[in-house]
Amino acid sequence: MAGTDRGVPMDGLPPGPVVVLVEPQLGENIGMVARAMLNCGLTELRLVAPRDGWPNAKAVNPASGADVVLDRVRVFDRTADAIADLHRVHATSARPRGMIKDVTTARGAAVEMRRVIAGGGRCGILFGKEAKGLTNDDVVLADALLQVPLNPAFRSLNLAQAVLLVAYEWYQSGDETPGSELVTNTTRPADKRELGGLFDHLERELLDCGFLYPPEKAPTMVRNIRNLLQRARLTEQEVRTLRGVIACLRRPPAS
Repeated sequence: MAGTDRGVPMDGLPPGPVVVLVEPQLGENIGMVARAMLNCGLTELRLVAPRDGWPNAKAVNPASGADVVLDRVRVFDRTADAIADLHRVHATSARPRGMIKDVTTARGAAVEMRRVIAGGGRCGILFGKEAKGLTNDDVVLADALLQVPLNPAFRSLNLAQAVLLVAYEWYQSGDETPGSELVTNTTRPADKRELGGLFDHLERELLDCGFLYPPEKAPTMVRNIRNLLQRARLTEQEVRTLRGVIACLRRPPAS
């Protein structure tokens, strides 16, 4: 299958790190990795000595349409060859390796990789085979270990899960989606004039019907009602609806 051009973004996506699977065993797992990658905007996948060879038809269905990744896979005989054009490489590992080496979280690695890529460099992330992970000979080729903080009593991940965790942190480090937002569809948030009109309307009716009693407690009651409605984050349409409800309740019942 065709390889990628060095450092060229594909399909409108900004450049990202290369995912390198070292001696992956199952085509199905490669397909699921491709799916996880594309979810997070990564498209460049390299394989080192895949056990069942490449191309592998068993990767297609699990990829669930991530053809842009599968169609551009590059295959290498050695890990050193797969990372030869990269400037910074992280090796994923769930266990200590007895080496003096920087250890980063996926989140920390994402920040480092963005800095390198912004400066024109290329980055890669090494993932080992399903059964045993990376060998120390592979790890020594990397600049840093990448470890995801998980339950220390149980850190078992399948290959696609591991790729998704790391790729997600990469994607999030460049994403500006707000943590929370009010989706108003065709209306908009009510402005203070509209809210003020609702407050005045409601308070007149509450005063007329005797709800704001006794008089000495009325100011506190009014403040509580206004605070409740302020917290509701009403839209312009909702303000009009509430004023219609108030007006309807004021009318005498139909005979």
